[in-house]
Amino acid sequence: MEKSKYYVSVQARTINTHRGDAAYEFEIEAGEEELVQLQELFDSMDEFDQAGYWRAHLPFLEYSNDLENDGYDYYLKEIYRRLSDWGTEETKRHIATMDVGSM
Repeated sequence: MEKSKYYVSVQARTINTHRGDAAYEFEIEAGEEELVQLQELFDSMDEFDQAGYWRAHLPFLEYSNDLENDGYDYYLKEIYRRLSDWGTEETKRHIATMDVGSM
């Protein structure tokens, strides 16, 4: 499988092929299958983010019983794990310093 360089922004949930297209946090080398997986993770995280928006308007619900935030956190960790797997050495080092496992 042929791999290409991609520039990923977790904050903006974007995957770009050219470094100058938009701001990015991480550089990865991935094939088509990995790109599909990453986009699916972004989409799933976005669904939980949208659900969390509506939940935030219900102050009587405790955060500890918040499935939306749990789902968002799960997908965010998965994204960082995959970015570390597919990332350049710089990306791997950066993610290692983030201590994502403690999230």
